[in-house]
Amino acid sequence: MLILTCPCCGVTAEETEFHAGGEAHLKRFGPGSSEDEFHDYLFARENPKGVHFERWRHANGCGKWFLAARDTVTLEVYGTYPAQTHEPPQDIKDRISARHPGWTWREFA
Repeated sequence: MLILTCPCCGVTAEETEFHAGGEAHLKRFGPGSSEDEFHDYLFARENPKGVHFERWRHANGCGKWFLAARDTVTLEVYGTYPAQTHEPPQDIKDRISARHPGWTWREFA
């Protein structure tokens, strides 16, 4: 079971208090986008074994969206941060790098 902390209200709880919202840091395309770009935005998702960034909503609390960095193999949560952030905070990237030497942040296209 995942234990997450909502960065908006500070509550730490089991994942049943929250609702998963899919992959984080996706590039959204505007009205002038091609069909391929729109298709990839809707359907092409990472399904990594290891480090993954996700959107979560504090469904049984403040109701706000936030982002979480976690490991899909060990279920270790590296940290959570506000949804308005374009990339993970440096302290979370450092925690991931400490557990996975050679890991680097990759901006999503």
